[in-house]
Amino acid sequence: MLFGKTILITGVASGIGARTAELAGQLGADVIGVDVREPAASAGSFVKADISSKAGVDELVARLPQRLDALCNVAGLSGNTGAVSTLAVNFYGLRALSEALAPKLREGGAIVNVASIAGFGWRANLNRAASMIGIEGFPDVARVVADHAVKNEEGYPVSKELLLLWTFRAAHQERFKSRGIRVNAVSPGPVETPILKQFRAVLGDDRVDSDISRVGRAGTSGDIAPVVLFLCSDGARWINGANVPVDGGLEASINAEVLGF
Repeated sequence: MLFGKTILITGVASGIGARTAELAGQLGADVIGVDVREPAASAGSFVKADISSKAGVDELVARLPQRLDALCNVAGLSGNTGAVSTLAVNFYGLRALSEALAPKLREGGAIVNVASIAGFGWRANLNRAASMIGIEGFPDVARVVADHAVKNEEGYPVSKELLLLWTFRAAHQERFKSRGIRVNAVSPGPVETPILKQFRAVLGDDRVDSDISRVGRAGTSGDIAPVVLFLCSDGARWINGANVPVDGGLEASINAEVLGF
């Protein structure tokens, strides 16, 4: 279901992005990988780019072909560099890239956002999240962070809260919906990737270890990549505006605990 499709994948230098690119190539897709670092083993073509600014996004878009079948927004920061840089990449850069590529995505194409179980709290923080995603374009992220009193240690979860809420909204925005472009999210739990140690530093060992113990093990990039690519495929043609938890049952366990059953 991916044979012959051209798929743009960000964050291909490591972790989930690297495995997604590798698997997409094995399934017959033409892969264009994007990262700030060149991958050790490239699956398909590679474009070095930084999406943390409007200029970086514009430069990347100008170098891409006129037709794409899908965009996988996998690139992201762990939060260890502070809220401003984390939100610039994980949400505002990702959103700007998605919006800029909408005209290049074929009708019936797909956008898949890699979110996180860390964005689980978007409902509790709905007003803040709605305000932050309501800012159009690529804003002055430092000012947005200051105006919304986002602490550095909150950068990662807040970025994923925004991403989830925007996924639901984008699925019904005219720029995507009018051309049948589906926008979905995948939310992994803890995954054994090179930045897991950074997550431990940001979220704390107790939080990470608790999440892992609930489901028996941490996930792997190989657990996540097939779901990302399924959402790119024609097999997911009637899935839109959804968040798929790929977490070994972590979200279900937390829901059961919160609801008391």
